[in-house]
Amino acid sequence: MERGGDVAEMKEWCRSIPKIELHAHLNGCIRDSTLLELAKVLGEKGIINFADVEHVIRKCGRSLSECFQLFDLFHILATDHGTISRITKEVVEDFAADEVVYLELRTTPKNNETKGMTKRSYMKAVIDGLRSVDALNVSFSNSSERTENISSSTQNNYANCMERKTIHIRLLLSIDRRETTIAAMETVCLALELREFGVVGIDLSGNPIVGEWKTFLPALKYAKEQGLSVTLHCGEVSNKKEIQEMLDFVPERIGHACFLDKDDWEKARVLQIPVEICLTSNLRTERLSTIDLHHFANLHKGNHPLVLCTDDTGLFSTTLSNEYYLAAATFGLDQKDVLRLATNAIEFVFGGSEVKKALRGIFGDSARKLAEVFPSWKSLGGEDVKVQIKSLR
Repeated sequence: MERGGDVAEMKEWCRSIPKIELHAHLNGCIRDSTLLELAKVLGEKGIINFADVEHVIRKCGRSLSECFQLFDLFHILATDHGTISRITKEVVEDFAADEVVYLELRTTPKNNETKGMTKRSYMKAVIDGLRSVDALNVSFSNSSERTENISSSTQNNYANCMERKTIHIRLLLSIDRRETTIAAMETVCLALELREFGVVGIDLSGNPIVGEWKTFLPALKYAKEQGLSVTLHCGEVSNKKEIQEMLDFVPERIGHACFLDKDDWEKARVLQIPVEICLTSNLRTERLSTIDLHHFANLHKGNHPLVLCTDDTGLFSTTLSNEYYLAAATFGLDQKDVLRLATNAIEFVFGGSEVKKALRGIFGDSARKLAEVFPSWKSLGGEDVKVQIKSLR
């Protein structure tokens, strides 16, 4: 990819292929323009000093300390129901514009008595945000595979909806590491209540140096027993004991995994635990000194199950297309490698067998179209491309 044409084609390839996002935090994916607008309002109300954050919001490629500044701002914004609905709507639209066809959106339900917010009302605001998307067909219900926002009032309305892009959404409720065992259990119980609205799993996240694994284990065990999938932020910092305990729990996926030792990786390999890889995030948060040292290389070479993700598109100024291009440019992947990575992610979604079936159809249809556009794939027309996609799974 040294030649300019090759670089441009690979970037366009990464943008054009259908993609699956499995590690995206709702509040960290807020648009910069929306963040700037809302921060101005907070400044006018005297809640924050707008001058302290304006330059950080406008900046692309933020430092770790600047990211922490925005984390604080996110927490303030997440106390308003209308804001949460708006952010949710815009995040879905932005991922769809990046050719993401399946999105697992994770968020920590918030309690804020002064704002009249409970964990349940917070999640209602998220679901209202999904329902308010009107430029796309949004499928998020676990009770059926119908698109949730198709108007059935007239045949014409239905036909118009069918012409629009469809994105499948599922929700993960996050347990914050600052929470108690009781609070963690409340989040799991809420997830069970909201299954019919697209909640499929539980995430453990937050400041990795806060809290102890044993605090969250009862709630995570209960989630598993009740059929919820579990993903864990694992190995964001060096903590051998916790990493081993997390792997022994055998979660359905782990995120980041920057500080696993050789024996930890061997256990993860034996258990075939998929890893959510967030390249830009790991670089920005200084989990590694250079992207070339990322564990993606060894995992990809060893055929370990993995999926490329963004973590926080807004916070880290990235897109899923950019993460795929970054992997390709850094580790020498070709178009087939990139498409294989994207296709393999189907097997790691928490959405269930019907969703996986739908996604395979989407990828198959897309591959045929890609073969007509990209020179290096023109020889793979019609049924040959369909066979190629099947071989990638």
